[in-house]
Amino acid sequence: MRHTMNHHLPRRRASAWALGLAMLPVLATAQTASPATPTEKYLAQERFTLVAPFPPGGPIDSLARIMADGLSKKYGQPAVVENLPGAAGNIGIDKVKRAKGDGRTLLVVPAGNLTINPTLMPNFPFNIERDFVPITMLAKAPNVLVANPGAGFKSVKDLIAAAKAKPDTLSYASPGVGSGLHLAGELFKQQAGVEILHVPYKGTGPALNDVLGGTVPLMFSNLPATLPSIRVGKLVALGITDTQRSTAAPEIPTLAEQGVSGVVVTSWYGVLAPAGTPPEVVEQLAQDAKVFLNQPAVRESLKAQGLTESVMTPAAFGAYIREETATWAGIIKARKIVAQ
Repeated sequence: MRHTMNHHLPRRRASAWALGLAMLPVLATAQTASPATPTEKYLAQERFTLVAPFPPGGPIDSLARIMADGLSKKYGQPAVVENLPGAAGNIGIDKVKRAKGDGRTLLVVPAGNLTINPTLMPNFPFNIERDFVPITMLAKAPNVLVANPGAGFKSVKDLIAAAKAKPDTLSYASPGVGSGLHLAGELFKQQAGVEILHVPYKGTGPALNDVLGGTVPLMFSNLPATLPSIRVGKLVALGITDTQRSTAAPEIPTLAEQGVSGVVVTSWYGVLAPAGTPPEVVEQLAQDAKVFLNQPAVRESLKAQGLTESVMTPAAFGAYIREETATWAGIIKARKIVAQ
């Protein structure tokens, strides 16, 4: 079973995002031939708007600009990124919901807005499956369970033994109630059969700082954000929350390798269109995304940001969203998690 999460990388990743944006012009060298199919000719008739429902400078903004640059180069039309933050992303999402389903207004969005918020938020204003058409996942980043060295844990086995010996005495930090990193911890507790206290913060940065300082011993975090501290021994990496080890840190075992299955939690980002967008347009845009994201220089810029290309078919992406939503709904309800 796959599970996902969403959170923003700390500000110190800004240089990596800048690097990614600086490398976008390389797509010009990969421009495809003049649109040939009826669908391509249709898409080449008008401009594109890619709505990013969060401020500039993060993975959503970067991926939206990769898509915009690629679409503009291929179809010869302006493609603009419109950053519309507010209401936890709902302002930008609402704009796309209300847009015409012609494939020219697209939503680039993190996992949590699609798979966590529908259950977490009271009176969530959208029905993701009814209001939108999934095009494709764009990219994802692995996450890792880390511990302060002072906690004395060298492996997940050590952590579980300590948690079972003294239930509810250990704690883990997160960027906030209902965040993907919070739910990753709740999922780990469920699958490992342990109880660990949740300590919510207002953002990844403050949470990570307190784990580094030893105020809280544990945290689930994004691997790129924590890897520098892991390398110098300021944090101990206990396990990767993915199906396989990360190429960025192959020495860190997965949780499954250590006996805790079912905790596959990655930060991912995808693109959707308004309901009513023709299937052939959706398929074409998914194919385009694969071409844009697989240019060598773009792949390198994504890698510098801790991201890997993860394009899939629209049908597979839709199934992925449904599965993740059901999984997180179960965790949120079972743990009685309420948005704050």
